[in-house]
Amino acid sequence: STMVLIVNILGITAGAAILVMTLVNLYVPAFDIDPLLAKNLIYFFGHVFINATIYMAVIGVYEILPVYTKRPWKVNRVFLAAWTASTIMVIIVYPHHLLMDFAMPTWMLAMGQIISYTSGLPVLVVTAYGALLLVHRSGIQWNTAASLLFLSVFGWAAGVIPAIIDAVIPVNTVMHNTLWVPGHFHFYLLLGVAAMVLGFMYHLRAANHHDGLLDRAAFWAYMIGALGFVMSFLYSGNQSVPRRYADHAPQWVAYDQIASAFAILVVAAMAVFLLRFFAGLRPRTAR
Repeated sequence: STMVLIVNILGITAGAAILVMTLVNLYVPAFDIDPLLAKNLIYFFGHVFINATIYMAVIGVYEILPVYTKRPWKVNRVFLAAWTASTIMVIIVYPHHLLMDFAMPTWMLAMGQIISYTSGLPVLVVTAYGALLLVHRSGIQWNTAASLLFLSVFGWAAGVIPAIIDAVIPVNTVMHNTLWVPGHFHFYLLLGVAAMVLGFMYHLRAANHHDGLLDRAAFWAYMIGALGFVMSFLYSGNQSVPRRYADHAPQWVAYDQIASAFAILVVAAMAVFLLRFFAGLRPRTAR
């Protein structure tokens, strides 16, 4: 929470600044805005804000997963050092979104590329490795809440791989405007953040209701659907399908249809999760 507070204050300040500047320019056209400065402020705000969303959601993993493993998540110097390093890296990594902007200072582009390779490692290694140690031989109760939270760690750890690949400048010049990039952030959000939030919701529900066959089926449908959906994005990007286009080529339609089938699984599973969550908020009556 402290880390998120630090980075979000900076990010929201940058976002507010460019918003005010844009409004002034709208009503006073003589007030010029440097386009490169504006783009840097926008990307700094956006990148910090979405990363802060992920880092806030991972609190659910730290706090709830130990409930099911009956083991504490140990906070040590390595853990604190990893989060401190991540705080700094989240602030300075955003230039990796601007690798195609030739007007950017070279040192900023180099910094964005280098930090892209390292920014996810401190916290991800601590979180992913810590989660594995927490679960290993713990006799964990694999209910829907625990399953979703553990899935979210995988989604967070694996979701960074497409981003690291895209941060390589020769790759970035070819892949950045394809569906590879939506594949990366859908990986983060569907299998990372959303799974964390759903795991928290099911943990609240678990106090009053036990999981049933429908809950377990929804979990597997969600995992398979989300994986298939993001892999469809990544494969489309690998096949150079652009993420911005005026005409949709016929040879791309098959990728859309496959992704749509997986998306139906995700939507159906999400509907089950929500219905079961709201129904489970009512305490069970004694018989």
